Amino acid sequence: MKHLLLWLLLAGLTSRAVAQTAQTAPTTLAGLATPAKPAPAAASPWQKQTTDPYRGKQDDISFINPHQGWYVNGAGNIYGTRDGGEHWRKLFSQPGTFFRCVAFLDSLRGFAGNIGTEYFPGVTDTIPLYATRDGGRSWRPVKYKGPTVKGLCALDIVREQFINAGNTDFRYHIFGGGRVGGPGFLLHSPDNGETWTSRDLRPFGAEFILDIKMFSAREGFICSGSSPDVAKANALILETNDGGQTWQKRYQSTRPYEITWKQSWPTRQTGYVTIQSYNPDTLVARRYVAKTTNGGKTWKEIPLVTNAKVREFGIGFADEKTGWVGAMPAGYGTRDGGQSWAPVAFGPAVNKIRIIKTPDGGYVAYAIGVQVHKLTAPRKL
Repeated sequence: MKHLLLWLLLAGLTSRAVAQTAQTAPTTLAGLATPAKPAPAAASPWQKQTTDPYRGKQDDISFINPHQGWYVNGAGNIYGTRDGGEHWRKLFSQPGTFFRCVAFLDSLRGFAGNIGTEYFPGVTDTIPLYATRDGGRSWRPVKYKGPTVKGLCALDIVREQFINAGNTDFRYHIFGGGRVGGPGFLLHSPDNGETWTSRDLRPFGAEFILDIKMFSAREGFICSGSSPDVAKANALILETNDGGQTWQKRYQSTRPYEITWKQSWPTRQTGYVTIQSYNPDTLVARRYVAKTTNGGKTWKEIPLVTNAKVREFGIGFADEKTGWVGAMPAGYGTRDGGQSWAPVAFGPAVNKIRIIKTPDGGYVAYAIGVQVHKLTAPRKL
């Protein structure tokens, strides 16, 4: 319990805390932090979308194409759009559930993870995962075999090709991981979400799972931390090559009060991970992003900003050079692979950035935090 109270005290991420920070944040983002060196201005601005007000950090957003998507929040609400965010409709509401993550296979089939009880006040739902078959209008609890999963913070989907009775077919592997503050458990379905099993990853050093990215049914990475006691925790990245049966450490920071949070892979070889610092010592002001250019075999730390008030959250890269980091009190962007960063106006506490390729060769990006923002980048001629 003392570890949980320390996490909550240091994190300061209750709805009220984030809302107060958002309300007091200046409208101009220049001067909030000092980048290592100036970076070029962003090519296209982020546009705030019209969504229901929410007092806090909203955690995940998912799109199956540039136009149809869903987002979730800690009030137990799930929203959907069919027109690229021009209009968002509340599809489902379940007070007492803290929806932390969401992922869809297609326009009808999707999954939403709940963070579970004994972490945030007012959360009474102990069911870690829900499924829908009607596009998000109704949800049912997911049954699974294995040890009890306390809650989920991340979902990822792998589309796998296979031979079915002499024909080429596809199936989906769905992976879920959780949760912030622990314990570190993995959920996996090899058959489009029909059956699920859970696995305890703490024997491999994953005290909790904050994010998961699988490149295939066997290969992938998780963001974690080395200790359930935040004062002793180092940021940690683990890799699996056997579908989550075993995990190997690929990166561990040397500083206490750190965990990894979210990851983004613009290519199979190049990946980025945010490193969160909860160090109460304001002299420890440097913030970092971890980067790999060899498929996750080795990682290096690249400076983001020197500012003790900054706490990193989501990260998204459209290509190896162009990307963004969500943070409190504001986010950052780079156009040179993280060599330089500049403040970006896409709202506070952006926790997830989803990038969807468009038919013209460009992309659309959605960022969710206290608000939802959208960026449209057509193909460059």
